[in-house]
Amino acid sequence: MTSRMNKLHDYLDHNRLDAMLITSPKHVYYLTGFATNPHERFLGLLLPKGEEPLLLVPALDYEAAQAAAASTVPNIHTHSDTDDAYEILSKLMPRGIRNLGVEKDDLSVRRYEAVHGAVGAATYADIGAPLREMRAVKTPDEVARMKHAVRIVEDVLRAGVARVKPGVTEIELVAELEYQMKKLGAQGPSFDTMVLSGAKSAMPHGTPNNDPVRDGELLLFDLGVYADGYASDITRTFAVGDISVEAKKIYAAVLEGNLRAIEAIRPGVTFGSLDRAARQAIEAAGYGPYFNHRLGHGLGMDIHEYPSVHGRNEDLVQAGMTFTVEPGIYVPSVGGVRIEDDVFVTPDGVEVLTSYPKELTVIG
Repeated sequence: MTSRMNKLHDYLDHNRLDAMLITSPKHVYYLTGFATNPHERFLGLLLPKGEEPLLLVPALDYEAAQAAAASTVPNIHTHSDTDDAYEILSKLMPRGIRNLGVEKDDLSVRRYEAVHGAVGAATYADIGAPLREMRAVKTPDEVARMKHAVRIVEDVLRAGVARVKPGVTEIELVAELEYQMKKLGAQGPSFDTMVLSGAKSAMPHGTPNNDPVRDGELLLFDLGVYADGYASDITRTFAVGDISVEAKKIYAAVLEGNLRAIEAIRPGVTFGSLDRAARQAIEAAGYGPYFNHRLGHGLGMDIHEYPSVHGRNEDLVQAGMTFTVEPGIYVPSVGGVRIEDDVFVTPDGVEVLTSYPKELTVIG
């Protein structure tokens, strides 16, 4: 935690900022170890240049903040539900703050106006970049937490697949999956769980409902969990009974795209080259127009974070990064296939964190 704070203090110096105000609960957790959902209440970590950091938390979170963050932030202050949190922030803020770093993606207009009323800085610089760059390269502890989240979600998927039979509905399978998440120790789903059957599997972000699973169709599961503050994300597509020749061809093309992209991952290549590796395999099979989204996205404390793995991203892959590889083909009236893995970039290549089998499997 301290090394992360030091990096932000270096950023303050290099960018001539007088202070930073961190308001995203996930970034407060990332920097201090204190996790909370303040709901509508104010939460702020203040890093003044050349001074000790300050943490302002709702009064009902004070004991938890002391237990989790006191070693990193010894100055912890509170506000009650009847206090004006911004008035307290104003009193805690060092005098003469002219250039304040804030998370522009986190501040609503209303909250920005309240912060400005409390601080009165002349300029507000976005500090999203240094936070994004730090979070993109994971520590061994973060990777261990992600592996734990992956193990849980794969056990959840196994339990869900075991319930598949013709006639069971998509929403019944979703309910089983989300029950298993809690039962197996997850904090909860990392996004809305998807189970899509038949032609609906051709909708990349379809909504499960009471449609029944039918013999001879594709069945797509897309799910993830939060565990120990970190997310997992996996997609597997199955055959329910005997599926069509075209559905099998689609599956083979997606699997080839997934394997080719993973094979290309190593430090120093561009994210765009990974997308192109998968896309070329799918285009060669004649399904190029039906792969209509990016290859993947960053994964960590958020289900979607930097980097965005698409064909025009020429940023370089770095050791320590974690992201998804999830090519897909979606053919209306036929069905869709997506195969998604979570990967960790090693100094000399890649480690695939997800281990659930990818070969076409018949269930039900």
